[in-house]
Amino acid sequence: MSEVKLERVNKHFGDIVAVKEFTLNIHDGEFIILVGPSGCGKTTVLRMIAGLEQASSGEIYIDGRPVTRVPPKNRDIAMVFQNYALYPHMDVYNNLAFCLNLKKLPKPLVEETVKRTADLLGIGALLKRRPSELSGGQRQRVALGRAIVRDPKVFLFDEPLSNLDAKLRVNMRAELLDLHHRLRTTAIYVTHDQMEAMTMGSRIVVMNKGEIQQVDEPNRVYTHPVNKFVAGFLGSPSINLMDATLIQEGEHLKAAGSGMDLILTENQAQRLTAHKNKRITLGFRPEHIRPAMEAQPGRTFDAKVRLVEPLGSEQLLHLQIEEIRMVARLDPLAKYRIGDIATFSVAVEQANAFDPETEASIF
Repeated sequence: MSEVKLERVNKHFGDIVAVKEFTLNIHDGEFIILVGPSGCGKTTVLRMIAGLEQASSGEIYIDGRPVTRVPPKNRDIAMVFQNYALYPHMDVYNNLAFCLNLKKLPKPLVEETVKRTADLLGIGALLKRRPSELSGGQRQRVALGRAIVRDPKVFLFDEPLSNLDAKLRVNMRAELLDLHHRLRTTAIYVTHDQMEAMTMGSRIVVMNKGEIQQVDEPNRVYTHPVNKFVAGFLGSPSINLMDATLIQEGEHLKAAGSGMDLILTENQAQRLTAHKNKRITLGFRPEHIRPAMEAQPGRTFDAKVRLVEPLGSEQLLHLQIEEIRMVARLDPLAKYRIGDIATFSVAVEQANAFDPETEASIF
């Protein structure tokens, strides 16, 4: 078993609180992602698990063993860094064999382990090359290999793909996931890239200002964010937000905003009973806005096209609705030009609602 548990972990740098009351259980064999904006504390958490930073308070456990004050070398973890951290004067073979030789393992066992790991990563033909003779993707595979040969209980990844170009990042994401499925070792991965978080994590830990905002499966975090920060952070383009007043008109509850009066569903109306005649914030993902053939009161709105971004498989329309700006994700064949006035519909049933004061999710 390779469970990792953090209980009320705090980290202070002088008067600065980098991590606050961080509590998390990471299951055996899980690939978990720490994601958030720069300075949110995610790398600090990783470094405390590794033992490279001492927690100011709280406890860290690996396999049920408290390791908060245990030196890094005795924690049985392996860390892969953003900058690869390879020895430039050694070839690939000796980079992979370095930690095994430090353990004074028999030479045949070292050779077997290095060859097996190199074949696993597809770098068996590169063993005689030095890091300067490798591409970025090849260097990253060597860095992964140095971690794998140690057969650790936990892998720690600190933004390992951020130095790679966009196409190679996509390929390496797939290779990392394939590798994890084969090794089944617990992995903790830090990134600020929400695409990596959404596609790689079995669970996502969204952080902000040193605190956990939400922990859940990627799709759950995307569709049911716990607050406005999480809703705005995950998703590209970001979620569309609209401030509105809830008004009861006959049997319908309406969200009246600037240029948009939307009829809410019966289920939504029931959950917003306590907010009638008050302000709320509605959130719509870009994919929830679609062209409408004709205007329908309470379901559609007219908008001016400010910008068209063709992206090949889709296009993004930047819309202006009086004082509100929104982005729609549409089929690439839809014909729009800057300056067009067009009618659009919103999938109101997919909307998120937030309390404007606490920013907590209502639904």
